[in-house]
Amino acid sequence: MSKAFTKESDGADEDDDSGGLPPLPAGTKNYMTPAGYARLRAELLELMDVERPKVVEVVHWAALNGDRSENGDYLYGKKRLREIDRRIRFLTKRLDIAEVADPSAHHGNDQIFFGATVTYATGKGEERTITIKGVDEVDHLAGEVSWVSPIARALLKAREGDEVTLSTPGGVETLEVLEVRYPAPAAG
Repeated sequence: MSKAFTKESDGADEDDDSGGLPPLPAGTKNYMTPAGYARLRAELLELMDVERPKVVEVVHWAALNGDRSENGDYLYGKKRLREIDRRIRFLTKRLDIAEVADPSAHHGNDQIFFGATVTYATGKGEERTITIKGVDEVDHLAGEVSWVSPIARALLKAREGDEVTLSTPGGVETLEVLEVRYPAPAAG
């Protein structure tokens, strides 16, 4: 059999297109904010239009240099190409099923829905602020949580002043909703 038709593997699961993100729960929609959708779409276009062609060019050049078995540029380039293709497949799938929900539609509302920025107090009196976003767009370091996370599920539909219970590994915790904010609608 020709080497062109053999599967190369670097030990990683070739069919794992997740990009390191958790799968969506069965039967749920892939909610995303307009900004999150735009960011993922921009990443997809960058990979397809800029990064992938550059890597293909390097791999082509390296392939012309002879022995591929010891050619670092060729081997690394092929590996990087697989990574890029895997990410492109993942982004394409996720963007195809994305349901864009604009949180600014709830501006001025005190009830918690997707896209809300919520300040709450724990039973110990600690105040925390989180923003509820889509699974594919959260940045935990920026205080963003997925709408399917336990904290978001406990807070959804609550209003300012409400108390909700959150089941944690350490037991049940009571949270008091102090403030609910949404981004202002874009002027236009």
